[in-house]
Amino acid sequence: MATPAPAGIALHLPARSGPPTHSTPSPAFLARGGWHVTHSSLPMWTSKRNVRIEYAALPAAANGSARMDDLVSYQALGSAKVKTIAGVDTAKTSGGEGGPWVWRGKGWLGVATSHWEVLGFGGEGQGEWILTFFEKTLFTPSGIDICVRSERGLPEEVVGGIKAALDGLGDDELRDLGRAMFEVKRDGARAGA
Repeated sequence: MATPAPAGIALHLPARSGPPTHSTPSPAFLARGGWHVTHSSLPMWTSKRNVRIEYAALPAAANGSARMDDLVSYQALGSAKVKTIAGVDTAKTSGGEGGPWVWRGKGWLGVATSHWEVLGFGGEGQGEWILTFFEKTLFTPSGIDICVRSERGLPEEVVGGIKAALDGLGDDELRDLGRAMFEVKRDGARAGA
């Protein structure tokens, strides 16, 4: 039985079929400053630190779908070198402002694609957060990330509320991903960079 979400935290199930029927953040909201990945269930982040995501608006696709430049940067544990993963996100709905997205890598990653969407968002200013869900690909399992404007992250009660809200959706996969979430290392080594 699904439990109710904590006050102020509203999440929704992934739009695995059909267009979303819920509010999603606009590309302008996503591109208004960078995001720090503070918690994740994705194994690729266990050996990384200081993971950041920057979105930038791009001209719409020919069918009118919103598009964004997507740059992920991170450091491996024990290394000062900053590495990047670049791609382009295109909204799955034509003429739409957001909703589920299809990421396609740039350069040698051009053959790679990923489907993702925001399952919930909230907060204000540096406390703004998004919860993203990634479908399984050939290279990665399905997963979720909590991304926050501030490198400091969110208070534990908000993170706990997001996990409780995932539990409350009544979806076994999301419940398990929420329980598998770990804190992604952030050590300030990239401050100002």
